[in-house]
Amino acid sequence: MANMSIISPTLVLIGLVEMENFKYLFFVLALILYITNMLLCFSIICVIWMEVKLQEPMYLFIGNLVFNAIMGSSTVMPKLMFDLILGFKTIDLSGCLIQSFCIESFAYVEIFTFTIMAYDRYLAIGHPLRYSTLMTNKKALKSIIVTWVIVFMNRIIGVALTARLALCGVVINNVYCETMSLTRLACGDTTINNIFGTTSTLTVVIISLLIVIYCYIRTFVFCLKISMSASQKAVHTLITHIAAFSTFMVATLFVGFRYRLNSGALSTTTHVIISMTGLTASITLNPFIYGLRTEALRIQIIASVQRIFFSKFK
Repeated sequence: MANMSIISPTLVLIGLVEMENFKYLFFVLALILYITNMLLCFSIICVIWMEVKLQEPMYLFIGNLVFNAIMGSSTVMPKLMFDLILGFKTIDLSGCLIQSFCIESFAYVEIFTFTIMAYDRYLAIGHPLRYSTLMTNKKALKSIIVTWVIVFMNRIIGVALTARLALCGVVINNVYCETMSLTRLACGDTTINNIFGTTSTLTVVIISLLIVIYCYIRTFVFCLKISMSASQKAVHTLITHIAAFSTFMVATLFVGFRYRLNSGALSTTTHVIISMTGLTASITLNPFIYGLRTEALRIQIIASVQRIFFSKFK
């Protein structure tokens, strides 16, 4: 079979074809979702940056999650909106690889950050007297930097392995790119790609889940031993983290599940629905969860909005 990556480096995002009949509706929905998400994300980051009392490890980790959500959302939504309104349905190979790198980096950073946050809450609730020395802002920032470095190195390898493949097809069953989508178009041996992708993903997911489950169980045990008022506050924070982590993991597994099925088992429409539902949930729900359920953030965001509103009408 001819090497299509040489003949035609332009790939067709067949998911955009499926959205053609309702493209204006999807455009409006994507625009509203993206603007709302950006406003909330930047509000959270600004509040954490300006409020000295919020400059502590937990809020630094939340800030990292929100910043990551901005990257994940901006990787997909702006291009999707332009494609819908202008009728574009293609992406060049280099653009596809860059988008794959950004989307998958977003997913890995999210998992690592949730894992660190679970450990942080375990230390805060289980060892309150030693917490200020066990988890400082400096240690929190170091863990965030290390997370990004590890993820970038991992995804550079993954994308490089994908870029070397000879492609024998140009149709991607999605509205955005992933390395797995490109790997399925390859006509050569993809054993190395499959081994690296499966090993790295399973390693990260399994280790993260074990750490998160252990930390949450231990933290709940500690909550049973402290006073009622302190326990209620700790449980509220813990439920917020669990809700955010569960939402992301379910959405991620939801998206990844379609690759485990026979290529003919799912229609293109089903591929698009699964991928867009999973991605949208993972990049938009967490900012809403933390913005609404974290009391300190909610109060400060509302206060900031009120100050801006009243200053305009003085």
